Amino acid sequence: MKTSFLQATFQKHTLEFKQASGTSRGILRIKESWFIVLKNEKTWQWGIGECGLLKGLSADDRPDYEEKLKEVCDNISNLNYWLDDGLLEFPSIQFGLEMAWKSYQAGDKFQLFPSEFTEGEKSIPINGLVWMGEEDFMRQQIEDKLTQGFDCVKMKIGAIDFDTEIALLKNIRKRFSKNEIEIRVDANGAFQPGEDALQKLNTLAKLDIHSIEQPIRQGQIEEMEDLCCKTPLPIALDEELIGVFKKEEKEDLITFIQPQYIILKPSFVGGFRGSQEWIDAAARYNIPWWITSALESNVGLNAIAQWTFSLENDMHQGLGTGALYTNNFPSPLFVEQGGLHFDPKEKWDLRLLNI
Repeated sequence: MKTSFLQATFQKHTLEFKQASGTSRGILRIKESWFIVLKNEKTWQWGIGECGLLKGLSADDRPDYEEKLKEVCDNISNLNYWLDDGLLEFPSIQFGLEMAWKSYQAGDKFQLFPSEFTEGEKSIPINGLVWMGEEDFMRQQIEDKLTQGFDCVKMKIGAIDFDTEIALLKNIRKRFSKNEIEIRVDANGAFQPGEDALQKLNTLAKLDIHSIEQPIRQGQIEEMEDLCCKTPLPIALDEELIGVFKKEEKEDLITFIQPQYIILKPSFVGGFRGSQEWIDAAARYNIPWWITSALESNVGLNAIAQWTFSLENDMHQGLGTGALYTNNFPSPLFVEQGGLHFDPKEKWDLRLLNI
C-alpha cells in the first residue's frame, strides 16, 4: 500500500449522554473517543476512523493511550506494521486505524462496505436497550421500546434488587410470548460464581430468556466453563473476550469455555480483523455470535453496522446506540421499527471535529 504522502492526525471528542446510563459497574455520563484522520498531502484524499474507550473496561484504558496515538500518527509511513501486529495491545486504536484506512480508500468516505444497507434498501435488526435504574425508570424504558416496535429487548440487570428485575421481566412475558418478543439480559459480571449464579440462571430460564451476557466477572475462566456446562440458560461471553489479544489465545479460550454465544465489540477486540478471529474460533464449535457497538459515535457505529451487514448474520445486533448523546454527529443512520437503517440521501456533519 502506498503511504509516501500519507499524513495522520488525531483529536479527542467527549460524547455526552442525554441522560445518565446505568450498568452494574456504575453510571455513564460521558464517553471519550479519539478520531484519526488520514490525509494525502498531494491529492487531499482523506479518511476518518474512531478510537473509542470505555473507562475501566477497555483493555487499552492506559495512561499512555494518547502517547501511542501520537506514535502511530507520527510514524504513519509504517502503516503495514500498525495494521498487522503493532497495535495488538491497543485494540481500539487498531480499529480506529482500520476504519480510517477503509475510509481513505473508499470513493465515499462513509461507504466502507457498500451494500443494500448503505443503499437504503435493507435494515439491520437490533435489540432495544434498557439501562439500569430505579424500577419506574426501567419500566418506562421497556414500554418505550415495545411501543417503538422492537421485537428484541436487552435489559441490563444486576444493579437493583434481583426480585424487582424478575418482576419486570415477568411483566413482559405475561404480555408477549418468546415468539413475539425476544428478551436478552446483560449482568455485566454482577453474579457471584457457583450457586448464586446458577440459581439466578434457573430463575431467569423459566421466563424464556434468550440469553444472558457475562453472568460472572471476567477472568474466572474455570468458573465460567463450569457455568456454561451446567446452565439452563444460554450464556454469551462479552467482557471475557477483552484483553485476549493473540489468535491462539482466542482459540484456547473458546475451546476451554465453549459458551453458547459470543458477543463482539470491535473496539474492544481489535477491530475487523480481531473480531473475525473470534468468529473463526467460534465457528469450530458452531457457536453463534452477534455484534454490538461499544457506545461509539455515529462514525464508529456506521463502520460497525456496514461491516456487520456484510457478514450476513440474521440475529439481532446491538447497534441502537446512536441516539444516546447530545453531541453526536448528524448522519444517515436512524432507528425505526426495531431496525437500524441508512438513508443515503442524508448527509454527514462533522463540524464538531472541524472537518
